[in-house]
Amino acid sequence: MAQSVHPAHSVSDNSPTAGRAPSVLLWAGAGVGGLMVISALALWFHYGTQVFFEMIRTGFAACF
Repeated sequence: MAQSVHPAHSVSDNSPTAGRAPSVLLWAGAGVGGLMVISALALWFHYGTQVFFEMIRTGFAACF
């Protein structure tokens, strides 16, 4: 008869870094997103609303 491939008890990772990778990725993504928002706001205040929206419109026009 065929035997089960899975062990009788689950193997757990008890290392100090277990479960830390998703948290690090989440914080890194939040940091990058925050920098993008701050950069957009800085450009908006530097160039003004009209130029900012004109650049966005031109970018969409170039894509489509």
